[in-house]
Amino acid sequence: MELSRANRALLRSLYTRHGRKKSGCCVVEGPRAVSELIAAAPGSIRFLVHTGDVPPGVDAPCIPVTESEFHELSGTIHGQGILAVAQSPAFVPAGEPADDPYLFALDRVADPGNFGTICRTARAAGLRELWITEGTADPYGDKALRSGLGSQFAMRIRFFSDLNALRQAADAIGYGPVWLTDPHTGTSLYAEPDLYRRSVVVIGSEGGGVADLAQAPRVTIPMPGNFESLNAAQAATIFLFESVRRRETPAISQ
Repeated sequence: MELSRANRALLRSLYTRHGRKKSGCCVVEGPRAVSELIAAAPGSIRFLVHTGDVPPGVDAPCIPVTESEFHELSGTIHGQGILAVAQSPAFVPAGEPADDPYLFALDRVADPGNFGTICRTARAAGLRELWITEGTADPYGDKALRSGLGSQFAMRIRFFSDLNALRQAADAIGYGPVWLTDPHTGTSLYAEPDLYRRSVVVIGSEGGGVADLAQAPRVTIPMPGNFESLNAAQAATIFLFESVRRRETPAISQ
């Protein structure tokens, strides 16, 4: 089987936001990301392109290509020999119930590498929901998917125009308050007992931080080194795994 001109053109278009929006598809590259896709959403795969062995569980056309052909198709300088074109999942409707103990949200986190890392970390911390606002990186862009190792396919992602809309949706399904993370001011995350109790924790953009939200409390990571701020993905990891620490060691969480 050879890669058709139509599929080749589709694949190349998926490295642009316009191409992904038009087709409703995305490209997932690398063994680990493709394996996550197969585990979470095997039925979404349209076709797979590879230079070596194919993981089990793929019920879609698997098209072998040469190393040089793969290099032309890959979105990276050093391709890993396997990629899949898949249907991008739809955003979860705002009003559907959620099961997570708290909600984790990203406000205009535009860097796809940071987005993917945060998505993967949220999944590792046991969450299934990830809420995002307008201005956040495309969850199904190739860079975000590579950074997230395909974890997006195992998460329920919800999209909102801004934090006001997000707060209204959270309140409607029984979550609140909304805590805004801040590198400079607010309650220490280690000292706030209610931080993860049916709440919403928001990480802000890399440059501007989180947007203002009336009457929303702020929470911060204490930094004895007096550094200006942490990378968004670093900060998200600290907040996510503080919740894990409290869950795993309740006797010393207070």
